[in-house]
Amino acid sequence: MLNREEIVVVDCPRDAIQGMKEMISAEKKAMHINNLLKSNLFDWIDFGSFVSPQAVPQMADTKEVLDKIALNSTKLLAIVVNERGALEACNFDKITYLGYPFSISEVFQKRNTQSTMEESFEKLKSIVEISKKRAKIPVVYISMAFGNPYGEIWNKELVFEWIKKIAALGVVEFSLADTTGEANKVQIKELFEACIQKFPSIRIGAHFHSEKTSSLDKIKTAFEAGCRKFDGAILGFGGCPFANNDLVGNIPTEDLLRYFKRGSEQQILELQTSFQNMIA
Repeated sequence: MLNREEIVVVDCPRDAIQGMKEMISAEKKAMHINNLLKSNLFDWIDFGSFVSPQAVPQMADTKEVLDKIALNSTKLLAIVVNERGALEACNFDKITYLGYPFSISEVFQKRNTQSTMEESFEKLKSIVEISKKRAKIPVVYISMAFGNPYGEIWNKELVFEWIKKIAALGVVEFSLADTTGEANKVQIKELFEACIQKFPSIRIGAHFHSEKTSSLDKIKTAFEAGCRKFDGAILGFGGCPFANNDLVGNIPTEDLLRYFKRGSEQQILELQTSFQNMIA
């Protein structure tokens, strides 16, 4: 039996709602995030992002939401995509982690951050330096880690190459992101086992986008391959609005809580209700 401390469970309301067209008030967002925090079921909350409000209008009120959050021992993560966003996020003591999406697909990197991979790597260098100076921890999401739907080259060696290059900057927190739902069990097993063996000094988590029917299989496969950090979203909502894949949803947080035996069915139901109230 694993101790709770051995598994990091992350709920991602930011990823769940960022693509929604109808604006959700800061009050509703904060109320739901506070309910997540009060449940004490999560290690991290991916709560918001400091990005262009034109690119992601739903996240334009991240600072206002943050002001309304009653933080406890759970850690907060905010997504940033450039130096400006990193500097802005560093002004808030409530934030521990700065997440940066780095795609090993040139096409997707341009869609997501309007930068080439090399330009994005240069931005990441600056973000890591800013993080170090301001006592924040950078977390890098390797987007398109399990395949490429755009006709570009993809292989495991490409994943290894970029993890090695980014880890050399001093990054020790990664997640392999199945951005467009490409991953199957064989890929998940092979990639996590290889990455964990090659990079024993860093932590490599799982950020799966998945059909709900296959989410448990993906969680189980990654866990058995050695993964110990998992992202999810209540009811499996969300997905990347820049992927052009009809928003393949996230792993349902409920599946993670049940798989790792965290919380009761009543607590899960209360969180589902909280989420539904937020988006209503």
